[in-house]
Amino acid sequence: MALEALVHGARTNAVLGWASALVVVIAAVESFLTDALLWGGLALLVATVVSLPAVVTGDPSEMVPWPLPFVAAAAVVLRPVGIFPDIAGYVAIGSVALVLVVELDVYTEIELSRRFAVVFATMTTMALQALWIIAQFYSDRWLDTALLRSQTELQWDIVHVTVVGVVLGLLAEWYFARVEPAGSFERPPSG
Repeated sequence: MALEALVHGARTNAVLGWASALVVVIAAVESFLTDALLWGGLALLVATVVSLPAVVTGDPSEMVPWPLPFVAAAAVVLRPVGIFPDIAGYVAIGSVALVLVVELDVYTEIELSRRFAVVFATMTTMALQALWIIAQFYSDRWLDTALLRSQTELQWDIVHVTVVGVVLGLLAEWYFARVEPAGSFERPPSG
């Protein structure tokens, strides 16, 4: 398969996007079966956000560019395996935020400049991390887990996820500036 087809082919983009979503769903099922309920819920959120354009439009080929779901799937799979579990969690949350921002830009009337999209993705990442912290708190309280060990660790989590959000946003901006992948489009100049 030529690199050109991998980057520009709508069909290839959809296949790779759906494969990533399927991997995330399998990881979610595995998490639920091993009583990692909170992580399973996050995995289902990732799969839902990735498949949202196809579900809303009714067209299975409507997917964000495949590297976004791929990064999210990699993060969801690496955490339960134990490979960089903290970083994988940050990347999963940052990926959800980035996919949401790309979906807003591509599939709605909202027009975001690339620089604003990076800032907005970072802010969305921070907001999702705040919701994730609240979910961890209540999981510790109601499900007798030990996800939040100290307030200092919680504060460092916020710093780390912010850095990951900025890095993911900058990488996405770099990627979209150099490649016009399937699943994205350039708007015609207004005026």
